[in-house]
Amino acid sequence: MSEDIRPQIGLRPVINVSGTMTSLGASIVVPEAITAMTQILPQFVEINDLQRKASTIIARLTGGEAGLVTASCSAGISLAVAGAITGPDLLAIEKLPEATTDKNEVLVQMGHVVSYGAPVDQAIRLAGGKVVMIGQSTSTHRYHMENAITDKTAAAVYVVSHHVVDYGLLNLKEFVEIAHAKGVPVIVDAASEYDLRIFLEQGADIALYSGHKFLGGPTSGIVAGRKDLVRNAFLQNMGIGRGMKVGKESIFGVMAALEAWEKRDHAGIRERETGYLNLWKQTLDDRPGVTALIEPDPTNNPLDRLRVIIKAEEAHITAWDLAAALRTGAQPIIVRDHEVEHNYFYLDPCNLHPGQETVVASRLAEELDKARASNEIIATPFEDLSRHRFDGALKWPD
Repeated sequence: MSEDIRPQIGLRPVINVSGTMTSLGASIVVPEAITAMTQILPQFVEINDLQRKASTIIARLTGGEAGLVTASCSAGISLAVAGAITGPDLLAIEKLPEATTDKNEVLVQMGHVVSYGAPVDQAIRLAGGKVVMIGQSTSTHRYHMENAITDKTAAAVYVVSHHVVDYGLLNLKEFVEIAHAKGVPVIVDAASEYDLRIFLEQGADIALYSGHKFLGGPTSGIVAGRKDLVRNAFLQNMGIGRGMKVGKESIFGVMAALEAWEKRDHAGIRERETGYLNLWKQTLDDRPGVTALIEPDPTNNPLDRLRVIIKAEEAHITAWDLAAALRTGAQPIIVRDHEVEHNYFYLDPCNLHPGQETVVASRLAEELDKARASNEIIATPFEDLSRHRFDGALKWPD
C-alpha cells in the first residue's frame, strides 16, 4: 500500500468495514485500473471509439451483445430508460426529460423502490419516465404486472439489492417472462452484484453494474445487453447523458478492471476474507450481550459478513452507540449500520488493506470493554439519530 495521502489533506483515515459504499469511495481500485488511467490521462482519444473498445470487453465478460461505460450505475438507469423511451430518435433525445411520446411508462415493483443514496424512481423520472409501481411493498403477483402493462409501457426495471424486500415479490425469471410476453424490455439494476452474466442469462435485456464496487475500477457504471438498447442508451450522450458523461480515464480504467476481473484469484480473496471474519468472531465470542454470526450475502454474492448483535442491558451499550464509538478515534471504523435500529450491525471484510483487520478487532474489544466498565448503559435515544441524521449535509460545506 502506498503512503496514505488522507492525513496530508485533512481527511480522516477511515477503515471501511461497511462494504462497497459510494459515500466511502466504493472500493479499493485495482492496480491494473490505476495504471491504465495513468497511461491514458495525458493522451487525446476519440471517446466514441474508446467506448467501442469498451463495448467489446463488456460484451465478452457479461455475455451481452454490446456494452457502454457511463458515470455511475444510477446514470445507467437513466440512460437505459431514456433509450427505451426515445429509441434512436435524435430529436426526442434532445427534448428529454419531456417525453415526445406517451409510451414512457416504466414498471417497478413497489418493494424495489428503494434508496441507494437517492431514490430508484428518481433515476427513472430524470429520463422522462413515468413510474408505475406494481403490487404492494411486500407482495407482487403476476396479475399486478400483467394488468399494468399497456401500450404506454416503455420498459420494466428490476432491482437487485440488499435493500429491496426479499420475499413476496416476482423473481427475475417470472418478471422477464411477463414483460417479454407483451414485448416490454427488462432493465436490471445490479449495481453491487458480483455475477456479471446471470441477469442477462435469466432473460434481462439490459444489466447495469457499478464499475467501482466489486470490480475495483474508477467511479463508473456499466450498461450491458441487447445491442439496440445499449446503442439507444449511448445516444443519450447527445441529451440528458451529457451531464452524466464519463471521461477517458474512467472508460479505460473500467476496461482494465474488467480484464483484471478475469484473472483475479477469487477463491484466494474469499479465503482471506474468511480469516478476517473468524478473527472478529473470536474477538466477540463469549462477551456479555454480544452475539457474532457469520452470514452469507442476501443477494447471493460469494461473500459473508459478520452480524454483530448487541443486547444493551448486558453489553452496557446499544448497537448504534457502539457503531458511533467505532467512528471516532485516530482510525475511525465505519460499520454497515443501515439496520442498526434492530440492535445489530454488520462487518464487511471486502475492502481492507492488510493489517486493518487486527485494528478492527482491537477497537471492537476496546469499545466493548469501555462500555462494560461503565456503571450506566450507553443508550442514546434512537429518535435522536433520526432527528439529526442529515445535519451534516444540511450544514455542508461548514
